[in-house]
Amino acid sequence: MSQPNFQVMNHKELHAYVLAHRDNQEAFYTYVDRLHAEADWIEMPPLQSAEDLENYPEFLEHLRKSSEPCDKESSVE
Repeated sequence: MSQPNFQVMNHKELHAYVLAHRDNQEAFYTYVDRLHAEADWIEMPPLQSAEDLENYPEFLEHLRKSSEPCDKESSVE
């Protein structure tokens, strides 16, 4: 049985494949490598309290943007 070409899969396809084939280490490592290559996360030290989030406005802005619905189909019209 041949495996799909993980390099040509987009992020969502690879993510779905990894979830459906949890025992496939090659797919998992390809997915993790891609996550590291795309590294768009914000690193910050551990918080001592919820109020500490106020010290990281760029992180809060990132959360707000990532939680907004992205309805791309309606904007294509």
